[in-house]
Amino acid sequence: MARYLAPLGIFAILVAFFLVGLQRDPRAVPSPLIDKPAPTFRLPQLHATDQQLSEQDLRGKVWLLNVWASWCVTCLQEHPLFVDFSREKMVPIIGLNYKDQRDAALDWLLKRGNPYDISIVDADGRVGIDYGVYGVPETFVIDKQGVVRYKHIGAVTPEALRDTIIPLIKKLQS
Repeated sequence: MARYLAPLGIFAILVAFFLVGLQRDPRAVPSPLIDKPAPTFRLPQLHATDQQLSEQDLRGKVWLLNVWASWCVTCLQEHPLFVDFSREKMVPIIGLNYKDQRDAALDWLLKRGNPYDISIVDADGRVGIDYGVYGVPETFVIDKQGVVRYKHIGAVTPEALRDTIIPLIKKLQS
């Protein structure tokens, strides 16, 4: 009988960890990149594949990096919000087109509007991995020194933009 108690106890502990994990908000996963330099990249631009962009090109500016793809259903939810926000020209919005087909991405932007100052192509997903992308969409706020200050997992909502992202941008720009 005693030999069954140890495995039963281990099983009970595992079930407890599982139940605690189910109570957590998956969007609240802290990013190890917060307050650290943004990962380096040099990627081709979606609209001009002969031109590249790197994070160094954005030094001195507060900017948003929005990870998106034409195959991403959730990206459809936040896209109109970014189209509207881009009209304010508050910050450069850089699109990181993640594991996508170029023609599909171009068509998607043509049909839905293009909120991005520049969209770059991460065809193999390596830059997304460097940024710790769990899934698409994800959005990062990066400061003038190239330090990641915020990560939003999932579709950005009007409330998240109004209550968190815009105030942070204004604070970082001052």
